[in-house]
Formats: sequence, structure tokens, C-alpha cells
Amino acid sequence: MPLFGNSFSPKKTPPRKWASLSNLHLLDRSTREVELGLEYGTPTMNLAGQSLKFENGHWVSESGSFLGDRRELQRLRKQNQQLEEENNLLRLKVDILLDMLSETTAESHLMEKELEELKQHSRRKK
Repeated sequence: MPLFGNSFSPKKTPPRKWASLSNLHLLDRSTREVELGLEYGTPTMNLAGQSLKFENGHWVSESGSFLGDRRELQRLRKQNQQLEEENNLLRLKVDILLDMLSETTAESHLMEKELEELKQHSRRKK
């Protein structure tokens, strides 16, 4: 008996018999499609309460209420434009405030420098 030898040799499994348990392979193609659900139809999805289906490469509303969609789209575009204008105005205000801050800081540094020079000048006279 080998100490480290290969003593395990499994038996080979017998080949499987090809026997389908289902008789669906005997049916013709159209019956198989109906039975197995191979007819998918058009893809559909529900997005934000709106049902859409994919036709001819485009998503189309199933409810057909395009008028409501257009109104909502116009409202959103108008709101987007207003927000962009407000954003631009706020950016302009921030730029103006930064300019004012830098100007005030520069003036304050000049005044401090002048004050130091006056203090040194007054010390020299004494």
C-alpha cells in the first residue's frame, strides 16, 4: 500500500441517455412559440406614471396624450431657463462682491503701510 500514492480512482460515469421528459419538442414551431412564450411582442415600460412602448426605433406613449407631454415639456423648459438666468445673475453678484473685497483689502493694506510709515517717521523726529 503506497503511503503517498494515488489510491483514489473513481469509476467512470455511464453515458446519459437522451430522453426528453417533455413532449414539446414534438410540436410544430408555432405551437411551441405559443406554449413556451417565445413571442415577446413590443417592449414596454412604465416611467413616471406614463406607459411607453418601443416602435420603429423610438419610444412612443401608449396613452397618446401628447398634448399633456408638450405642456409639461414647455413648463420644464421655461423653469430651466429661469433657473439658468438666476444662476447667471448670482454668478455676476459673486464676481462683483469678490472685486469689492479685493479692492477693500488692497486699500486696507495701503492704509496700514502708510500708518507704519507715519509711526516710523514720528519716532525719528523724537
